[in-house]
Amino acid sequence: MKLPAKVKLVEVGPRDGLQNEKQPVPAAIKIELVHRLQDAGLNNIEVTSFVSPKWVPQMADNLEVMAGIRRQPGVCYSVLTPNLQGLEASLASKPDEIVVFGSASESFSQRNINCSIAESIERFRPVVEAALARGIHVRGAMSCTVGCPYEGDIAPERVELLARLMKGIGVQHVGVADTIGVGTPLKVQRALEATLRHFGIDDISGHFHDTYGQALANTLASLEMGVWQFDTSVAGLGGCPYARGATGNVATEDVVYLLHGMDIETGIDLDKLIDAGQFISDFLGRKSGSRAATALLNKRAA
Repeated sequence: MKLPAKVKLVEVGPRDGLQNEKQPVPAAIKIELVHRLQDAGLNNIEVTSFVSPKWVPQMADNLEVMAGIRRQPGVCYSVLTPNLQGLEASLASKPDEIVVFGSASESFSQRNINCSIAESIERFRPVVEAALARGIHVRGAMSCTVGCPYEGDIAPERVELLARLMKGIGVQHVGVADTIGVGTPLKVQRALEATLRHFGIDDISGHFHDTYGQALANTLASLEMGVWQFDTSVAGLGGCPYARGATGNVATEDVVYLLHGMDIETGIDLDKLIDAGQFISDFLGRKSGSRAATALLNKRAA
């Protein structure tokens, strides 16, 4: 078994993690969170999204947040742009990367973005073309690649279809997402294998939710296939709207603890990362969703 020597983590807490929070998070807090994350060594941060504030009011301050960040050389700041209007709105903030998202589930696509998978791809086509023309990197998020809250299990053939469509419109990198966290290692490996028919190993990443406590096992199963890029969320920010009370994104701290324990390099300072997670958890008025952070904070206190 040959594991990657180094892993790249894309921190999605400021965007994917905070977008569903009911209480408003001020721009100053989001900016401070990004600063703490980059100071901890995170070189890829998904900062915000350019969507209608009617649908995602938490992200209405997107331009303010992007303008307020003290940018560091070598850090990639990405934003979610679901349509051409979102991309055009984002350009003033000079993102290094944009993210478009599609689903491997027809039902999820209809309910989440009110169009079919094929229609969503055609909606993304001009977004991708416009971004590439401006030298902006394009990442595609492929949701529900293992399971769907409406359809149940998703066949690998559906994942391959979505990967092929994304490749066809010029998407440069795709994240294979277990959006509702129902995946187990073999199912995740099948979704990754389907994606690898259209994207090279250097152009895919894993995005695992921890709803059923499987995210670290799925991360390890991906590492065993040579996958070396993953999306994670500090303090486990981000719930799962389809499983009441369940956790959402896997905690960055837990993944870093796993990787460092396997002598895999991340470039991340775990202590500073834990402090960043504690900062946002304190603001939100709840305990961190990271098991590793909780254990290490208890050890500090003792």
